[in-house]
Amino acid sequence: MDPNEQRLHEHLSFIYGEDQASSHTERLRKILTKFAQDHPKMRDNGKKERISERDTILITYGDMVREDGKPPLQTLAELLKDTLAGVISTVHILPFFPYSSDDGFAVIDYRKVNPDLGTWADIHRIRTEFRLMFDAVINHVSAESEWFQGFLRDDPKYRHYFTVVEEGADLSMVFRPRSSPLLTPVQTAAGEKLVWTTFSADQIDLNFKNPELFFDILSTLLFYVSNGAEFVRLDAVTFLWKEIGTSSINMPQTHRIIQLLRTALDIVAPHVTLITETNVPHKDNISYFGDGTNEAQMVYNFALPILTVHAFLKGDAQTLSKWAATLDLPSDQVNFFNFLAGHDGIGMLPVKDILDDADIAQLIEHAQSLGGNVSYKSNEDGTLSPYELNINFFDVLRNPDLADEELELAAKRFLTSQAIMLSMRGVPGIYFHSLFGSRNWEEGVEMTGRYRTINREKLQRSVLETELDDPTSLRHHIFYGYLDMLTKRRNCTAFHPRGRQIVLTDHDAIFGLVRISPDGQDRVLCLHNVSNQTQAIRVDLQPLPLDGINSLKDLLSGDPYPLEGQLLSLIMDPFQVIWLQSGGN
Repeated sequence: MDPNEQRLHEHLSFIYGEDQASSHTERLRKILTKFAQDHPKMRDNGKKERISERDTILITYGDMVREDGKPPLQTLAELLKDTLAGVISTVHILPFFPYSSDDGFAVIDYRKVNPDLGTWADIHRIRTEFRLMFDAVINHVSAESEWFQGFLRDDPKYRHYFTVVEEGADLSMVFRPRSSPLLTPVQTAAGEKLVWTTFSADQIDLNFKNPELFFDILSTLLFYVSNGAEFVRLDAVTFLWKEIGTSSINMPQTHRIIQLLRTALDIVAPHVTLITETNVPHKDNISYFGDGTNEAQMVYNFALPILTVHAFLKGDAQTLSKWAATLDLPSDQVNFFNFLAGHDGIGMLPVKDILDDADIAQLIEHAQSLGGNVSYKSNEDGTLSPYELNINFFDVLRNPDLADEELELAAKRFLTSQAIMLSMRGVPGIYFHSLFGSRNWEEGVEMTGRYRTINREKLQRSVLETELDDPTSLRHHIFYGYLDMLTKRRNCTAFHPRGRQIVLTDHDAIFGLVRISPDGQDRVLCLHNVSNQTQAIRVDLQPLPLDGINSLKDLLSGDPYPLEGQLLSLIMDPFQVIWLQSGGN
């Protein structure tokens, strides 16, 4: 048995038992052999560099921007080509499949494009200019899916595709990310059954204890890869394995399933990156790196958004800085997926062991004072705990006491928050509404009755482009300010994801770090004032990998900064960003 086949066998044995492992391994080998024969060039793609400082991922729904008479995916392709080609490398299209609820995350058919959005040809059109990231919503499917409808018919194929729980089972230890019922009664041809529904009655959890289900999911992922997916987001993957009497979260079998998928893809499509979306406390989140070689290549950096908000609310970056200083990686093969906003809210669980109850309460009160809401999860004792803040990221940074705050100052503060994310080691993920300067969509919340709608507004292309062209508009200030940072960043090798990062903690109001290129030749000192006060700072360059430098120049403004020996002294305006690149030795 060759090494790859041996690894597959070990994973399958751990998940499904040694007695079935050999037959499952042979079946998987045949599937992968056939895929490799059908897509022979994909194995060679693994020799290319997977990511670099030139990579940034835009997160968007397929219909985030619309115009009359065109499929939304076509409109999106045109807008992105016109505005972001050569600046953004990758587009993450949130679930674009037929769905029944949750804005796409209750998938009816994994292999079809929602006809309301367009066709596979429209997806492929985006691929001509950008790399693609797809969602693998593999924890659950829609109640309207053929799989679940087959289960209701008691079709033998689908009889064990879902987790059925007996009445009276002790589920008190199960971790709940929602306040809705965990079990949903359904009437099947074989009688009433209780099915596991982590997120809603319309999102029926899949049963990975059934190897037939696993093989269907693997086939789905290979289908995505064959259609151009270079990044695959494993949605809500932490909930995959259910076990009565446990929390049914972060289970060993869940990690092993991800490792099995990673091994399979490494064999036939080594250029593909798996990204785990696990909105859990930070220490559990980073466990999805595995040993640094065998599990997810990228992990959502879930603590970053709320700690960034906390820093700006306090005007103090110390908590953020001290946490960032702990962000070690198990190998140079993995990276954080750094993001501040997305289609969901701003998660609170990731900072469970970082912020205290008083800080959490202050963040909730702050978000609510700015038109936001709070979603809760159920606890074992029947109480509720805050799960996420539902608010647009621009708005959550605002000062609630300044209703008529100057547009330029508000835009500057927001862009400084984004600069923090862009400066950190990892791959940046930017939500469409952050890049294009959107605000709270409170009317949407009223229309749908769902808090998350506040950050999911659908825009008319003509209106969006008019606002982008208006130099007095918020969208103009944010979009072009963002584009400038992205352009400067992607041309500086110090921001390579495999480069080094040294976090500074000497100045309370400054989030500072040094970024160093993998070859050590390019170095940038990144300074971000998170306060609304002018800050006088001094940085001793001697203990940093910046000693011996004669001059520093701000990448963003082009301004030179003189040195006093190995001491840098400067005044930073409120919410100012300075990225100082070494100008010579």
